[in-house]
Amino acid sequence: MSARLVEIYLPDTDIERLEQILPKHTRRFWRETVPGGQEKYSCIVQQRYTERLIGELDKAFSSVPTFTAVIFQLEAVIPPMEETAETELPRSGDITPPTALERFFSRDRLSTDEIYDDIEESLHVKPTYLLTVTLSAIIAGLGMRSGQTAVVIGAMIIAPLLGPTMGLALAATVGNITLGRQAAATLAIGCLFAIIAGLLLGVSMSIDPLVPELRNRTLVQPADIMLALACGAAGVLAFSRGASLSLVGVMIAVALVPPLAAAGIYIGSGYPVAGANALFLFLINLVCVNVAGIVTFLVQGLPPRSWRLTGSILMLWALILFLLASMAAGRLLFGLGSLDLIMPRLIGGA
Repeated sequence: MSARLVEIYLPDTDIERLEQILPKHTRRFWRETVPGGQEKYSCIVQQRYTERLIGELDKAFSSVPTFTAVIFQLEAVIPPMEETAETELPRSGDITPPTALERFFSRDRLSTDEIYDDIEESLHVKPTYLLTVTLSAIIAGLGMRSGQTAVVIGAMIIAPLLGPTMGLALAATVGNITLGRQAAATLAIGCLFAIIAGLLLGVSMSIDPLVPELRNRTLVQPADIMLALACGAAGVLAFSRGASLSLVGVMIAVALVPPLAAAGIYIGSGYPVAGANALFLFLINLVCVNVAGIVTFLVQGLPPRSWRLTGSILMLWALILFLLASMAAGRLLFGLGSLDLIMPRLIGGA
């Protein structure tokens, strides 16, 4: 169900102001006194109003030391709270009406704070993170080496790069530079460990460079760009609705983990050109995921702190994507991406 239970704790001196705010965002709320001179308000909020309620509460009470707001997801409410045009709450003059797209896509998405909380935990470089990245790359590498697609998918379910990737897109959307730096650093370290894991596989065992599961990670086709864009958009849509992290991880990892593992394997096995091609595919995929992720977050109505900053970042990602796609197109037009020319290089390592 697309509704939240919001519990608000405030000193009794601030309840008059709170009772002016709540009717703008919810029809059902009740009050009870708790120890310590605090008042507790519990309110049921339709999902489409959660974002604006949290924003107004933060603006009004962030300076109050004992202010706390806790949000819970609800499974059911009786009688039900339907989300229709007839049930829409009236808007005051200080609330910006949503666009038609925001109204449609934001009905059942998580609030910005909920999305941030889901991502924040995975932005710290911990031993568990490094281990899952390494294991994911090893499993993906072994699956590609033996041509077992199911094993590669199993590696994606681990989803070690999900948090940092979503963190980059979210940081660009809301204009949070600190979050962006943390996500970029965590992602860079994870990518390095994935390449090293693949490198160790390439050094320690023989490979057939023409195995399709490996070879496909060295070629950049227009379909690969479309796939990465679709993965980014689908991943953000699923993630922002609280979908299974394994499901979202498969969407994102299909574009990131296998190329990294393949790059390490090829370099470790003495095929540097193929390894560079795999890294090129990874770079295009990463840019595509971020472009699609930012656009999808914006379509869902996530509020940027500065449209100028968010627009500039999006344009920069789009420019990088255009340059990379132009390079890939040039290779194809001049025959550098054809199988007849690439395969001898793969085999010869030159």
